[in-house]
Amino acid sequence: MTEKPENDVREEYFDSQATGVEVEETDPEQDDDVQPWDPERIRVHTKHFSLRQVVDMIQDEDIDIAPDFQRLYVWKEQQRWSLIESILLGIPLPTFYFNENEDGTMQVVDGVQRLTTIFNFLRGEKFTLGEMGYLNELSGKTFEGLSQAFRRRMHNTQFVVHVIDPQTPFRVKFDIFRRINTGGSPLSPQEIRHCMSRRRSRSLLHKLATSESFNRATGGSLRNHIRMADREVALRFCAFRVFDLDTYDRSKSLDTFLIEATERLDDESKFTDKDLKELVFAFHRAMDNAHAVFGEHAFRKWPLSSERRNPVNRALFEAWSVVLADYEREKVVAKADQIAKAARRLMTDDEDFLAAISQGTGDSRRVRRRFEAVRGIVQKELG
Repeated sequence: MTEKPENDVREEYFDSQATGVEVEETDPEQDDDVQPWDPERIRVHTKHFSLRQVVDMIQDEDIDIAPDFQRLYVWKEQQRWSLIESILLGIPLPTFYFNENEDGTMQVVDGVQRLTTIFNFLRGEKFTLGEMGYLNELSGKTFEGLSQAFRRRMHNTQFVVHVIDPQTPFRVKFDIFRRINTGGSPLSPQEIRHCMSRRRSRSLLHKLATSESFNRATGGSLRNHIRMADREVALRFCAFRVFDLDTYDRSKSLDTFLIEATERLDDESKFTDKDLKELVFAFHRAMDNAHAVFGEHAFRKWPLSSERRNPVNRALFEAWSVVLADYEREKVVAKADQIAKAARRLMTDDEDFLAAISQGTGDSRRVRRRFEAVRGIVQKELG
């Protein structure tokens, strides 16, 4: 018999902020599933750039610092001042990691905050320096207010950059960046995918995660975009909508599956603009239907014994959004009460289903279990 999961639902927190999603108990071995690397396909080379070169390349959009990502994570003033002071003092900066695309443009995966701060100081918002540890005489100055010697020192500062060649497979790139992503506040898997992906998929996920239908269905719980949990669940919908469960089985892990989905969304030859429009339409219909059935409890554990509003459960989001996307709103509304009651009974009495949305949620058997259970409820009521 499957071990019955605990009833305690815990919400994820990051930097003392609630993310709006339930803690997901995945299988660590499955998460770490990485195919053996072929050394011939892994190409990492080291380059040296001056600070002036990098700033010019950012301005010319040859280097992508994912501005939509940076708007979500802004360094505090003291962190920005300390970085600029370190450069002015001639202290070498830690190594940067870039992902190179086939067209020669590069994306910053490790070092986005540092480069954003540097770019803003020189060309962007041009913030003013404040109190620092050694160079307090520069307090109140912008870049233009610095002496020519200090400006020259900044421009000539050398960066060491490890660049991942575009011929390196996306999955291998992801694992490389996950391995090096261990300092300070490590990026979440979705944040890494975001930094490595193209504008096409990033724009799509932003559009879905900031839509009125998504915010209504999730009760605004993910509106703060903490750890990109909102874009992760939107990507999960896209992945399970675009690919079938057999593809998931072959992917071996959720991370690999979501990487494959990201690649598909970014590839116009395999996923056309028409496909994108249809995907967006299906997403909005799924959100509207879920809200019609579950109200404020959409995508959350809601057993018969409780009226507590739990955080969003990723596994429930996957199953219910993908299944409900296939039905017209009028049909769903007409049977909303029956669907909700059946779903609540499932979350109350079915230990296998509870396990499938609570423990080892990336396991392919549990993925199938929850999709089959949800689809069974909807098909029984709607045909």
